[in-house]
This record gives sequence, C-alpha cells and structure tokens, in this order.
Amino acid sequence: MEEFDHLKIQLKDIISATDNFARNKLIGRGGFGSVYKGELSCREGQIIVACKRLDRNFGQGNVEFLKEILMLSKCKHENLVSLLYFCIEGDERILVYEYASHGSLDRHLGDASLTWTQRLKICIGIARGLKYLHDPKETQQRVIHRDIKSSNILLDEKWAAKVSDFGLSKVGPANQPRTYLFSNAVGTPGYCDPIYWETGFLSKESDVYSFGVVLFEVMCGALCCEYYDGGQFKVLVHMWQKCFDKNRLDDIIFHGLKEQMDPLSFKTFSTIAYQCLKKAREERPTMAKIMQQLEIALKVQELFEDLGKSMNFEKMKKIAYRATYTLTYISQSHLLLLFLKGILVDDGKTWFWVNKKGEHCELISAERCISKYERLYLEPITRPVSRFQFLFRHLSTPYWRLTVETQFLSPHVTYVVNLVYDSGKRDIPNLRIPFKYKWNATIQYSTSCVGYLGKDGWRRTELFQFTSTKNDYYFDIEFLREKKSQQYDQDPPSIEGIEFCPLDLETDKKLEEKNKVDNQLVTNSDINWGKKLPNGYSEILEWSEDTYHSLMTKKEVYFLLRKGLHLKDPQERSSMGEWFSINKNSKKCHMLSARCILQEESLGWNFLSRRVSWVWKSLPGSRFGEVAETCDKNHLAFSLQIKPQLLSPGTIYACYLVYKLPENTSMYENIVATHFRSRHSLKFSRTERYIYLLTPPHTPIIELSTDERPPRTRKVKGHPKLRKDGWMEIQVWEFQPNDSYTYFEADGYIKSLNEWNFTGLLVQGMEFRPAKVIFRPCYDGNISTLLE
Repeated sequence: MEEFDHLKIQLKDIISATDNFARNKLIGRGGFGSVYKGELSCREGQIIVACKRLDRNFGQGNVEFLKEILMLSKCKHENLVSLLYFCIEGDERILVYEYASHGSLDRHLGDASLTWTQRLKICIGIARGLKYLHDPKETQQRVIHRDIKSSNILLDEKWAAKVSDFGLSKVGPANQPRTYLFSNAVGTPGYCDPIYWETGFLSKESDVYSFGVVLFEVMCGALCCEYYDGGQFKVLVHMWQKCFDKNRLDDIIFHGLKEQMDPLSFKTFSTIAYQCLKKAREERPTMAKIMQQLEIALKVQELFEDLGKSMNFEKMKKIAYRATYTLTYISQSHLLLLFLKGILVDDGKTWFWVNKKGEHCELISAERCISKYERLYLEPITRPVSRFQFLFRHLSTPYWRLTVETQFLSPHVTYVVNLVYDSGKRDIPNLRIPFKYKWNATIQYSTSCVGYLGKDGWRRTELFQFTSTKNDYYFDIEFLREKKSQQYDQDPPSIEGIEFCPLDLETDKKLEEKNKVDNQLVTNSDINWGKKLPNGYSEILEWSEDTYHSLMTKKEVYFLLRKGLHLKDPQERSSMGEWFSINKNSKKCHMLSARCILQEESLGWNFLSRRVSWVWKSLPGSRFGEVAETCDKNHLAFSLQIKPQLLSPGTIYACYLVYKLPENTSMYENIVATHFRSRHSLKFSRTERYIYLLTPPHTPIIELSTDERPPRTRKVKGHPKLRKDGWMEIQVWEFQPNDSYTYFEADGYIKSLNEWNFTGLLVQGMEFRPAKVIFRPCYDGNISTLLE
C-alpha cells in the first residue's frame, strides 16, 4: 500500500466531515456498506465528498477495499467515479469519492422529468467509461467490472454518468482480442450474464450483457427486478426481450417518454440494447459499437428536437398533402423524418426535402423546366438513380433554355442554384461541362465552373446565388455551349434538373480552414511534441543538408521538422531539390523542385512524343532558389520519384502544382486537363480531372432584394488558391503510396484543351500533403449523411 500513501486520510478528518457518521448524512447503502455525505477540509478548501464505510456484515471486506483503491488509482476517466482518499485505521476501511449530487441512476428511472435526451447522454457516458475499461490504450490491463447495474451508476450535478463500485472487478491482458477468466460467478441477479452465471467463464461481453439490462431499464423506467413480500422477486429481462421480438415495445416503454422519443432514435437505441442481451457472446456488440449507435440515437433525437422548434407542423402537413404518393405518418417527428429523406410532389416532377436546420430545399426536374418543343430530347433514366423518370439531353443546337418555378423556398435564406446532371464520367472527380449561361433578362453571360461529383452519383455545377424573401420565384435560364467544345459533342450531359440548396456558411468556413496550408507558426507551447516525432525521423535527418542535427535534442528536432528542411543525396552530397516537413498532426509532407519533376524528354504518352525544353531562372522567392519557365508548349509533362520513408503510410496524399502566372495572362484559357498514372504496382493507376490555372469565374450573385445579399461566393475544388508565400497552387492528383516498394514512381501531364500554350508560366515544383476531404454534402436519402 506504500505507493498509495499520498491518498491516505486520517479517520478524525472523516468523522469531522460526516458529523461522526450522523444519520442525516446517510445517503445510501450497498454491498460494501453505508455511504455518507460529508464536507471535507483540504488544501483547495471545503469540498463535498461521499464516504463509503466498509461493513463486513454485507459480505465484502479487505479484498474488495484494496481492489477499489488499485483500480481507481490507475484508471482515470471522466465517466469513472474519482477516488480522492482512503482511510485504514484499526478495523475501519473507508473510501472517499467525489460527490455525485444526483445520486445513483436507479433512483431516477421512474422520474418523468428525466428526459429522453438526458437518458441518452447518461447511457453514452456509461458506454464511454466501459469502453475505456475494456480497451485501454496506455496500460496493458483490461478491466471487467462484473457488477454493472443502475445503482452503480452515479450522476453528478450536470447529470454526467460515473461508473462506480469496482470491488468485484477483474483484470486481464489487453493485448488480446478476447479475455476469458474463470472465477466464481458473482454479481446481481437480473444483471448477471447467464453464461457467466452457469459456467464461471468471464469475459468483457459479460459487462455488455449487464449494460444491456441497464439500457432497457432506462427505456422502460423501471428496475429489471420486481420484489415481493417475503424476499421473492421476478426478473423482467426475459419479458422485455419477448416484447422486442414481437414488436410490442410500446407495451413496456415508460409512459412519460413516449411523446418525447423520435421514432428513429428509439429504434436505434432499442435495437442495440436488445443485441447486448444476446445469449451467444459472439453476437453481442463491442462497447465501441454500442457507443457509436447510442451517439447516433442522440444525434437523431437532438436533430428532431431542433427541427421541431423551427418548423410549423401545419405547414408541413400542407406540403405533405401535395406529395405524389400518400404519406403515412404517426407523429410530427415521423413526418420530419420523411421530409429529411425527401418526397416527390407535383406529379413527381419536384423533389422536396429539408436540411438539418429545417430550411427547405427543392430539385425541379428538367422535364418540368423545358418547353413542349424540347420534350423530344427527354430520355428514360439509365444512369445514376434519379428522383424522376426522365432526363433532358440536348443534341441538336448549342442553345437551350430552362424555365424554373420554385414553390417551397424558405424566406431569408441564401440559396445556391445548381445545375444537376450526369456527364457519364464518374471516375473523374472534377469535370467542367463547357457552357455559358445567363438568367432572365441579364445581358452578360457567365462561364460555367468546374462541376463536383456528389455522393448520390450526380454532378453539380453552381450557377448563381440569391437570398430569398418568399417561397415562389421564376427564373428563365439560357444556356449556350462554348465553341470548340469537342468534349460536349462527344458526350452531351444528361440534365436531371435545377437544385436550390441553402448556402451553408458554417460548412464553407470549416472547409476553408481544413484546406489551409499548414504554415502555422511553431511555438514552444506545443506540450505534446514528444509524442509527435514521426517514425524514421533519424534516417530523414541524415539526408539533411545540415549536419548539426546530431547535437539537437528531440524537442529541437521536432520543431525543426515542423519548420521544414532541405534534403540532399547522401552519396553525392548534393542537394536533391527536395523539401521535407511534418504538419501539426505529425503527418509527413514532401515537396519536389521543378528540377526533379520536369523532364527534357517526353514520358511515353503517344501525343507528347516531341522533345521539350525549359528555361531555368534563379528566383529568391522559390524554396529551391530556382524555377522553370515554360516556353511555347501546350502541355507540361512530369515524372516523379519519392522514397516511401518521406510519406506517411496508409495516408491518402494530395499533389499540388506550385506555380506563378506570367504578368500578361490575357492569352491564357481557364480550363486544362490533368492526367496522372502511378507505377508502384503491376497495374497502372490512372486519374483524370479538370482544373483552372487562372482565377476561375465566380458564382454570380443575384440581388432580388435590396435588403439582403449573400456575403460571399464559395470556393470549389479544382480552383486554384493563393498561398501565404505568394505562389499559387492547384491540386492535380490524389494517390495512396505503397510503402512496400523502394520508390514510389508516377508520371503525368497537364494539357490545354484548345491548343493554347503555357509560355511564361513559372513552376517551382510539386508539393505532397495529406489529402483533406473537400465535399459539399448533397442529401442522398440516407439519414447518416445528415448526421455527418
């Protein structure tokens, strides 16, 4: 016990804190003994504590007392009760805990004021605590509690759950997928795993079973056992399981909760609770799986509570009345679920849904937008799953028109208007359909932006933005195919419709933050630097141009790598024109100079067979001191080779071309095509995308009201951005290296679409950074898309 001396407290201090264990201080009794509330004086001042006094008449003794100290001194988690002190004097054995002002969970099961949302949060807290015990990261021991029940779950002043009473717990190795221990079966009737009770074989799935019982208690608002006079009792767990099997959970749900529960939240909760009670241990979920499902149930519940406050049920019913097919719903939250998934209205020609803020969205079919003379160009759906029966595919003239009428838009919301279509090239993440467009009586045409591919398989190109002041609007949009667009002639787009989606400024801001280059100032305040040095960093330091790194401390090495360093070939003792650094997440970043990636000879692409040349210039603003200037070429060809030690394994990397435009960019076209293939496996891996080298056209902003207007336009993947060092960069490729090869090799090219050249373009090199997801979600009918 010497290692725990710092937790010892004198008996006189506890007697003073509890008024000598006064009756009015008694707050509970359990298998260990009685629990008293006390006010203890310590260095921090007066604190409220719970003092658990061992009573050997209840069956527990020194073993359970010592085990509690051992467990809680080593296991620290926000969802485990905290042991503050203990006392050993004479026969007295007392444990002093943090005080949980709301007592144990079993006292609140039948309290209608404890809402369904609060109950979900309590269950998630229990699951987090048990997951910590079952799957420890920093210790080599797994803890199996053996006595999970609602009376052993304490609730603090914020109703946060704390797992308590570790006197019966067992310890096993954590470096095994399953831990089986043999012991005399102990626990509480009704909560104890039947397999453990029958065989004596204990596993972490035994705790899962007990937790499943607690989940049912939370849902039913009652303990799992009914007690009768004479000490008789009846376990209700088997009856609860039967009600689930027969789809009769309404018979057992606590009456005070039924009106609060969202149907999907309740279904998710009850399903995972039922799975915990499976007789076969291998069929029971892990605590990680349980926690995930409970968090989904909470998110769904909170989503519907927020939407219920922002949406008018009577208006919802009027929209539902216009559905193409009769909607059957049992509650307001059920109707909200249908709206989140989306419904067809107006004879199946408009798709209506709401987002997680309750804002209305519309997708108006192309069939409804075209004139009667253009209906000859309607074709049945043969490509991605559509909301409608027909697509519009214009084949004859370079001009077409869509007349769009909205009906359900939310007032005072900024909308993005998208053209939704299928280009037939779903393997290309960024693709531009070359057309110009204008709305209503506007004289000037706008140029189309790069279209992004959504999760639903449809491509979207942003047309314009506006802020609504009412529900219904009329737009007459003219489209004009650009000249020399061979791509369009070969495969004209199949248009699904025009989409009106609210502009999500919060998501845009987060996306911009995600895609900022990691050039943060490195300060000595980074307290976790010791855990962030990447694997193999000493070998990388040997390739550094500087030799003083051998005298540096690990902390100095970390900050050097965060800042970045030049690399050299250890054999030739010369610079390789490479730069290495790590980002704030300790992922490796790498940059190759133009000298390393641009070749004098073509790379085997059939249409790039002629010899090319570069003009090399010294430029102080370059990381490598020199840049390559292009001259009279309509393509840029690349070949690159990277050591796998310079990239983080299992990481998807984005490849950025770092460049500067010449002063006179009037001759530059906006759009170019990129093609890359990698040679780190037996098969070639090819990728293709369309990008801009110039600043792309911005989404036009329509001012329909003088009172409101969108604050800014969005940035789209495939558009360049200005770096903090003054250079421009554009993502041209994504790949995942294979660290089983000596080198990772790839080649590729960037080619103009209309035979113009890159004369005067300055290339500094290519930079490889961990890819950051840039996805603007479009709802595909899956509730998990909204929860993300």
